[in-house]
Parts: sequence; C-alpha cells; structure tokens
Amino acid sequence: MHNQIHLHPKFSIITVTYNAAAVLEDTIQSVITQTYKNVEYIIIDGDSSDRTLEIANRYKEHIHCIVSEPDKGLYDAMNKGIQLATGDYLCFLNAGDELHEDDTLQMIVHSLTDHKLPDVIYGETAIVDEEGHFIRMRRLSAPEQLTWKSFKKGMLVCHQAFFARRDKVEPYDLHYRFSSDFDWCIKIMKKSKVLHNTHLILIDYLNDGLTMHNHKASLKERFHIMCKHYGYVSTMAHHAWFVVRALIKK
Repeated sequence: MHNQIHLHPKFSIITVTYNAAAVLEDTIQSVITQTYKNVEYIIIDGDSSDRTLEIANRYKEHIHCIVSEPDKGLYDAMNKGIQLATGDYLCFLNAGDELHEDDTLQMIVHSLTDHKLPDVIYGETAIVDEEGHFIRMRRLSAPEQLTWKSFKKGMLVCHQAFFARRDKVEPYDLHYRFSSDFDWCIKIMKKSKVLHNTHLILIDYLNDGLTMHNHKASLKERFHIMCKHYGYVSTMAHHAWFVVRALIKK
C-alpha cells in the first residue's frame, strides 16, 4: 500500500486570494499545467471586489473548489483551505507565486526514493518580478537537513516551498497576523521524523507580499514565536549574533 501511495501522492494546492485579479491568472496556470495530475486545487477568496472571482471561474473545470466569502484575514482563509483539503500533502501557493516549472510536482515525486512518504517535503525558492523573470534566489536557502531547530536562524525554507503531510498539519494560530506560517512550520517539524530535501527549486516567489509591507510587526511576532519554541535565552543569543554580523558587514 505504501508503495502505491509513494508512487502517486496527492497534492492539495491552496491559493488564498483577496483582490488578486492582477496576479492570479499566472498562479492558476502554473498549477493546472502541471504534468503530474494527482492534484486538487483549492481557491479560498475573501470576498474580493475586483475580477478575482471572474478569473478563477474561467478555470473552474480545473479547480476542485472555489470558496468566496468574508474571512478574518489570511490565516483564517488558510485554515478553511486545510479543512477542505483531501491530499497527502498541502502546499499554500499565494496569488502571484507559481510552481517553478510545469513538471515541478513530477520532479518532487521522482525525488522520493523511499517507499514511505516523508512528513515534510521542501526545496528552494526563486524570487521573480511581475513578468515572472528571475531576479535572484531567496536570501535564506534550505539547509541540507531540515529540523525544527533550523528555524532558529530564521525561516530557512519559504512557506510555499514547505509541503507538509496533511496528517501532520494543524490550523494556523490566528493570534499571529503576519508570521503564523513561521509558527505553523515549526510545529509541524516538531512532529515530523522524515523531512525530505528535494534539492529542487519548487517555487517562483513574486517580489512583494503582506509581510514586506508589515516588516516590523512581522519581526516582532517572529521574535515571540522563537521565544515560545526555542526559549528566551537561545533566541536572544541568536539575535545578538544577527546584530553583530550586520555591523561587521557594514
């Protein structure tokens, strides 16, 4: 049975949208053109007032579920996606972001060498502009061996390039407005035994995003999350090192 699943895991790809008409189409295209077909695509919209829904509905025969209703923000919408997902793995692909190639999911499956599905699958992220042109690789790169302690150094794996097994997933904590994904990934890694490095670029990340606009508030939340998981002393020590390194670089 494991072998069968291993050969053909199902991916639930969830895109959360709010007034994302300008960037949604490329995201949808990157999912529905995948050569690997054991995929369910879910769009959770926060009752957009632009053409987001019109664009989503244009592709509705390829999308398993489109929900559009008011929500309590990004992570509330993501929690709705979790409840609807039926796949072996969840991937949260923001509007504007794309799977790196048409065969990305196929390549992920080819990279799985064991007969048992890993708890987490992860890889690299490329930063792209509005035209989808490569700008650079993400500043933080995925460690060879990811563990729950890896994020002491920051979010080394981009949330979109972190595919979690659905049976390890729990809801996002709505106490955090900007960095709940950081907390979510750590909690999943704490429960995980096998974290699989694909050694692939998985995601093209649009050079923008909610966190960029709220950078200070996001960092504050991350500090609290790190204290919660790693302890205050360890977190302070790591932050002191960041400060020293920044000063040296100047």
